[in-house]
Parts: sequence; C-alpha cells; structure tokens
Amino acid sequence: MSRPAWAEIDLAALRHNLNIVRRAAPSSHIVAVIKANAYGHGIVRAAKALSDTDAFGVASIDEAVQLREAGISQRIVLLEGVFGPDELELVAKYNLDLVVHNLAQVEMLEQGLASNNTMSIWLKLDTCMHRLGFSVDMLPGIVERLQKISNTTTPAILMTHLANADDLQDKLTAIQLECFNATVKKLGQQQKLETSIANSAGILGWPASHTDWVRPGIMLYGISPISGKTAKDFDLQAVMSVKSKLIDIQTLKKGDAIGYGGTWVCPEDMRVGVVAFGYGDGYPRHAKNGTPLLINNKRASLIGRVSMDMITVDLRDHPDAKAGDEVELWGKSLAVEDVARSADTIAYELVCGITQRVKYIEI
Repeated sequence: MSRPAWAEIDLAALRHNLNIVRRAAPSSHIVAVIKANAYGHGIVRAAKALSDTDAFGVASIDEAVQLREAGISQRIVLLEGVFGPDELELVAKYNLDLVVHNLAQVEMLEQGLASNNTMSIWLKLDTCMHRLGFSVDMLPGIVERLQKISNTTTPAILMTHLANADDLQDKLTAIQLECFNATVKKLGQQQKLETSIANSAGILGWPASHTDWVRPGIMLYGISPISGKTAKDFDLQAVMSVKSKLIDIQTLKKGDAIGYGGTWVCPEDMRVGVVAFGYGDGYPRHAKNGTPLLINNKRASLIGRVSMDMITVDLRDHPDAKAGDEVELWGKSLAVEDVARSADTIAYELVCGITQRVKYIEI
C-alpha cells in the first residue's frame, strides 16, 4: 500500500467554473490561464477538460509545447512572450500567440523570424501596474515598428493587467480602465484592435473590464479572486481536494510537548492524531496552531509544527477517530483560503505548491 497522500481533481467542477466565466462575460472570448501546471492541477488534464475555451494562456514555451504535443489545438498565448530569439522558431513551429511587452522582444522580431509563418501578436500596455508592458507614450511607436514586420499580425490584440482588482474599493482599477480605454480610442483612429483586460477579479468584480477577451485564472479552480468573498459567493466549485489519513494516534498527558521544538504543549490528558502529510507534500510550513482540517468531514485543528512528512492534530473533539480515518487538508468541504490565512499566504501558493510525491486522482 502506498503512502496515503493524494489530491482529487474534479474535472466537472473545472468545467462548471468555466461556465461561470461565460455567464459573467457572455460577449467575450476566453483565454483559460493554465500556467504553473494549471495552478498545480495538471496542465494537460486541465486543458483537455477545458476544451470548450477559446484559447489557453501559459507562461513559457515549455508549457506551450507540452500542450501541443498532447494534442491541444486551441490558440495558446505566451503571456510573458519569448525570452530569447531562439524561441521564435518554436513560436512559429507550434503556432503560438506571442505577447510583446518590452523593447528587446520587438528587436528580436525585427531581426527576422525563423519562418515565414504569420505570428499573432498581443501587445501589452502598462496602465499603472508597473510590472510588464509599454508606457502609453511609447505605445504608438511600438505599433508602428511592429507594422513594418511582415510576418506579424500587428498587433491583433492590445492587453493590460489589473493590479488591485481583488479589492472592489480600490481606486486604481478605475484609473487603469480609464487609461486603457483612452489609449485604445487614440490608437483606434489608425486601426481596429481587439482588446483584453479582465483577469478573474475583473471578470467577477469589474464588468467594465469585459472586452473582446477575458483571461480567467484562479476562479477556474474554484477559488475566489475577490477579497472578503468566498467561492460560494460566485457559485464556484473547488477543483482540488487534498487528502490523507490518520496514520497513528498518541494518548498523551497534560504537559507533554508535541513535535519539533515542543511549540505546543498538551493542556490536559488528550489524544493526538498524526497525519501523513507535511511540507514535503506541499502543506504550508508556517501554518499556525488551530489551522483547520477535516477528519471524517468534521473540523479538527492543527497543533505543533508542520514536519516534512507529517502534521499532528487535536483529537479532543474526535473521541471515535482511529488510524486509517480520512483527513481533508483543503478542498470541497474546507476552503483552501481558510488554510492559507492560517499560514499567512494565499490560496494560489497552496494549490501551486503540491509536490510530485502526492498522487493525483481525476474525479
């Protein structure tokens, strides 16, 4: 029998969440963002389950090639573009869409493409996020340079990225939208551009960001992108359920210290459970005492430090718990956001951090 540490991936939930995107932005095309191994859910299985989307968004050539070699035929957008001129040949070979966000990438294209295939360009505008993209002042000149490159569709789509859309009270999103729309209007006097603004938070919280293309990421996996809101508020369904089992139960005395460093001391005589899941599997190392988990679908609490292979749990409210009982670390019945808060991190990091030794089971 193998070690009891697994992650159930509910493909029906993934498709359900894609339908939520369509409901929220019915007039937009969809780029399903499946970078970082589909946020830890498995890039190929996610792409196959999301076959009804219009395009996929990835971070690198390696991810794009993996999808093409798995038979994925939809448009694939390289969200960070290329990192060197040698990658342009692969962009053409695998028929990929290319985001251009800096001068070095423009210069790579000007120096000549590796083939005569037409290359679709997404041009990124920086609208006050100050991470990637061209400034408003630079943009007209960049468009003009791209128009002179015969092998590019120049630029088919103008895009930007929202910095603070998860906070519905933050004023920056409105500023970004105003900046983007003014730029599009100015460029529109010269040519017609398709546009793309909305990430998951934009899709659910900022209808004005719904343009020709939307780019859902975290919401596809059943996690709320809006601060103070839960997945249930948007009818999103958790895709990943991370599970293990109790592998031992210790009967301890008042004053006994638990685990490395003895950071948690039994306040009374009590039973303590040991779960076969630790930071070597992707459980957050800095999860605090009291972090919730479920034993036989009933809440329990983490106690003591997280180890590489194990965590320990308080069984005082679980008098009938026994070795072999199922434990849910997060998933359908316990929101990953709850666990993330107890580890001073975000749900994105937890789902992306599941390690290779955890078995994946498709539901």
